[in-house]
Amino acid sequence: MVAPFHSSKMEFLATEPTGRSLNGSAQPHTTVPSQVRTKVSKAQLQKKDMRLPGIRPVGASKEKTVLTTTRCRNRLPTIASIVVMIVWLSFVGAVDSVFAQKPSFSAPDVVLSGVPFTVKGKYTGPAAKLQFVVAGQSPVEGRSNGDGEFESPELTIPDAGSRLLVVKSSNQSSETKARTLRLQVLPGWISLAPPLLAILLTLYLRQVVPSLLCAIFIGGTLTAGYSLTGGFIRTIDQYIVGALADRDHASIVVFSLLLGGLVGMISRSGGTHGIVERLSTFATKASHGQVATWLMGIAIFFDDYANTLIVGNTMRPVTDRLRISREKLSYIVDSTSAPVASLFISTWIGYEVGLIGDTFKATGIELDPLQTFWATVPYRYYPILALFMVLATGAMNRDFGPMLKAERRARQGKGVLREGAEPALDADAPELQPKPGVPHRWQNAAIPIAILIFSTMTGLIWSGYTALSNAGEVHFTLEDLLSNANSYQVLLGASLFSLLATTLLLCVQKILTLEEAIEASISGFRSMVMAIVILVLAWSIGDVCKDLHTANYVVSLLSNRLNPIFLPGLVFLFSAFVSFATGTSWATMAIFMPLTIPLAVRVSEAAGLPPGAAETILIAAISSVLAGSVFGDHCSPISDTTILSSMASAADHLDHVKTQLPYAVFIALISVSFGTCSLYFDLGPWSVILIGVALVVGVLLVFGESPSRGVGADE
Repeated sequence: MVAPFHSSKMEFLATEPTGRSLNGSAQPHTTVPSQVRTKVSKAQLQKKDMRLPGIRPVGASKEKTVLTTTRCRNRLPTIASIVVMIVWLSFVGAVDSVFAQKPSFSAPDVVLSGVPFTVKGKYTGPAAKLQFVVAGQSPVEGRSNGDGEFESPELTIPDAGSRLLVVKSSNQSSETKARTLRLQVLPGWISLAPPLLAILLTLYLRQVVPSLLCAIFIGGTLTAGYSLTGGFIRTIDQYIVGALADRDHASIVVFSLLLGGLVGMISRSGGTHGIVERLSTFATKASHGQVATWLMGIAIFFDDYANTLIVGNTMRPVTDRLRISREKLSYIVDSTSAPVASLFISTWIGYEVGLIGDTFKATGIELDPLQTFWATVPYRYYPILALFMVLATGAMNRDFGPMLKAERRARQGKGVLREGAEPALDADAPELQPKPGVPHRWQNAAIPIAILIFSTMTGLIWSGYTALSNAGEVHFTLEDLLSNANSYQVLLGASLFSLLATTLLLCVQKILTLEEAIEASISGFRSMVMAIVILVLAWSIGDVCKDLHTANYVVSLLSNRLNPIFLPGLVFLFSAFVSFATGTSWATMAIFMPLTIPLAVRVSEAAGLPPGAAETILIAAISSVLAGSVFGDHCSPISDTTILSSMASAADHLDHVKTQLPYAVFIALISVSFGTCSLYFDLGPWSVILIGVALVVGVLLVFGESPSRGVGADE
């Protein structure tokens, strides 16, 4: 700030920085000649705040003191602000140090009455004693180990309503600190509402998308404290956007789009027609076509997603020519995806063995997880008999129930799809038909599919090798390679490589121009949109079930007071129900495996079983978790593989579920009933499989009929 002026202009005298005048005299400030005097207006000085070295106002000795004093006064507020800020920060730091040992924690948005839950949080400071207090209940003791994190023991609230949870912490050097959180406690049964509503509405309305949206909205409303506005916001922002934001989900979406683009180019080039004409010389009957599709599904055992999309898209033109219904094709495709991947060396094996191994370690069981996994294979009656059921219906050319009706419609020439059906994939779109005048070469379909299969298998091995090498492993098996591979990354790379290779293949042959190849790919992308929408909504309903702890509620219905003989059957039923209601097999395995293994050990010990019998119960119980989880993955209308099967087969999704479900339930009943009988009568697992095979054949002979009867086709 500049001191006030009393005149409009002011003269300045130029001096050297040393204090000498320009003529060299020793006086500190000597007036210079008039020709070097500079006049600056007061306004200019205020505007530019000029500061020239060695220049001062004439006669400014008094004004200098006034100017300095004024500047100091004007700086006082700034200095005071800095001092206040320093004091405030010191105070905040002191307060923070006082309350640093106060626990911060998070509890679930929703708690179910009678279902155990835990509280996780952070605690900065030395190890302390923690108390978890729910209003109206006795406190539960816990401890923080000093590493900054803690997890409470299992807490249970018996009644629904709003409850306060208090976490108290105390140690020898500080007083007791506490944090409080209000919990929303819902009745346990209400967690079943969203998945059951989705299934029932789908069956009643025959519309998948609005049914799933309604179920997601109901679930969002429950998690938002019965707020309709909050439920609407969560439906969009948390569940649907959250499902798309998941990296693995996005990988599946992109993989499906790329594969749709690949199929679009193959179809446009006439490759699908070529392979149909080629296979028609071998698969001359409907039964041959079904067996050929089953064999291809068995051959692509390394991944369920790749299996579903490759087999469905490849064999659909063949089965259409043989007048096999899309419902039957989607059933074959679906039944040779998850069941095959769960039994053989595939991308599933590492996950399954890892769950078994982690639970063994936590329970203190000294068994090899991989050997236990292979020991469970004969006890997995459901996937084994489901695979045989597909083969038997195809080879015997006999069906029953809704599938028989669909097959008869197709054999009679009334269409491979029901009238009014809405296929998940529009395979009959004009832009996916062969370009007029192009040769129908089967190689243009076989080579791209072979490239996709080869690149997927090679990529899985290389991805697993890279992961193990980076981890310092030297010796590993094929199971190790596949289980450590990043399957999503490999599928993306393989589908993109196949798409580019097919583009080059068709352009070199001059069957399609580059522009036509791109247009065919985009048409393939568009054909996948509806299936991807359903897939995203299915993932969303899965997240709703997770937030509502649906699986935990079902698990809580199990009791420790069980006869060991009935445990595997009950575990299968509960696992099947949860996987069917949630549409996910892997999450069901992750929930039930840590509960089933110690439960099997406890009930065997309580019953006084000898070691051999106890180990049999343990292996049978583990098998039930794995097999029951596959049931829902196989036939639930909100399962991703079920949706992908409808999409790859271009079938109406609801028709696929309705025609497949009786077969799946029939196999599940055989598995549970005779699996339990084998334990009661001390029979081996192979006896159950033989009995199941005989029952399947017998039921098809007695209750099944040939769809071709009276049509003039093969019997």
